Amino acid sequence: MAQLELMNAVNMNIGGTETGKRNTPIATLIKNFINKKSGRVSDSRKEILWRFRYLDWKDQKKIILAFLDSGKIDRQWAYSMMLDYWDVSFEPKVKELWEQLHEERCSWVVIRHFPVKYLSKNLEQFTADRDYFFVSLRLAADENYIIQKDKLSLTDYLSVLHHTGRHISDDEAKDIPYILVHKICVERFSEDERQLDRYADSRRGNVISPIHFQNVNLALYYLRKLDCSHLVSSFETWNAEVQKTILNSPEFKAVAKLDLDEWDDLNARINIARKYAYLALDDKYKLSSDPDIEEVLQPKDWYVETILPKPKPIIQSSDVTEPQDSSMFKEMIAQNTALKNLVERFKLGIINNFAE
Repeated sequence: MAQLELMNAVNMNIGGTETGKRNTPIATLIKNFINKKSGRVSDSRKEILWRFRYLDWKDQKKIILAFLDSGKIDRQWAYSMMLDYWDVSFEPKVKELWEQLHEERCSWVVIRHFPVKYLSKNLEQFTADRDYFFVSLRLAADENYIIQKDKLSLTDYLSVLHHTGRHISDDEAKDIPYILVHKICVERFSEDERQLDRYADSRRGNVISPIHFQNVNLALYYLRKLDCSHLVSSFETWNAEVQKTILNSPEFKAVAKLDLDEWDDLNARINIARKYAYLALDDKYKLSSDPDIEEVLQPKDWYVETILPKPKPIIQSSDVTEPQDSSMFKEMIAQNTALKNLVERFKLGIINNFAE
C-alpha cells in the first residue's frame, strides 16, 4: 500500500491531498507521519511528498530523517532524495542502515557522499554490478590508487581513466576496440539487446559495421579524450575495410532483395556485421575456445534458404531408371536442333535410344 501511494504521489504528480489539508503545518504532517498510530500516516505521506521540493532545507532534512526511520519503501525514497539533498548530519543514520541492511540504493548514497577513507576500508562490501565503477571514480582521484581493472568493463575502465585525469599507453589502448569487437561477435545476445549505438544510422539498406556498436563507439570516444586519436584513426581505417566487405557480401545483397519486416531486416544486418567483423579480426584477438561464428549468429530460415547453397545430390548411374515413354524425348530432340547437336556433340548415351 505504501509503495502504491509513493508512486501515485511522485510519478503521477498528484496534487496533494484534499484542499482542507493544504494548510496543515509541515511540522504537524511530519509528526503524524512518524506516529504510526495516528491514523493519518497515509494522508501525511502524500502531502509531504507533494510539498517536499518547495520546503525550506531545515524541513527537508527532518523529512528525510523521518523517512529513513520508516519502512523500506519510504527509505528507498529517502535514499533517492539524498543523492542531491545531502547533509553530513545524515551520515550516522545512513551508515547504520547500510551496515545493517546493505540496501542497493543506500549504497549509492554511501558511494557518492561518504569519505574516501570509509569507501576504501569497506571496498569489498560494494558488490552490485557497477558499484566498483562508482567507487573507483572517487578513489582513483588519488594518483597513488591502483585501479583494479579486472573489476571493470573495458569501457568503464576508460571512463575512470578519463574522469580521474589518468593516462593510458598506446600498447594498452590499441587492442581495446578490437577486443570489444571480438566480444560482440562471439557472445550471444537476444534481439532485444542489439547493442547498437544510439546515433547509428540503422535505416533499411544501410550497412551496419563494427563502429556502430555501442561499446565500440563509446571506447573510441574515451580514447579520443585520452589523447589516442591516432589509434582511433587506425581503427576507423580497419572498420572502413570491413564495411566494404559487408557491402559486397552475398548476405547483404540478399537481405536488400528480401521483403523482411523492419525488425528482422535490422537483425539480419547486425549479424552480417558480426560475421565479417570476426573474419577480419587479427588472429591474436581470436581464442581457441571461440564458437563457430555461424553457430553464434543462428541464421534464420531466410538466411539458410537464400545465402547457403543447398548441396546437390549425387545420382548414381544405377539409380537412373529408364523412362516408360521415350516418345517425349524423341519429339524434343527432333524439334530442337540445338539440343540434337548437343546430344550428338557430346555423344550422350541417350542418343542411341532416343535420337533418330
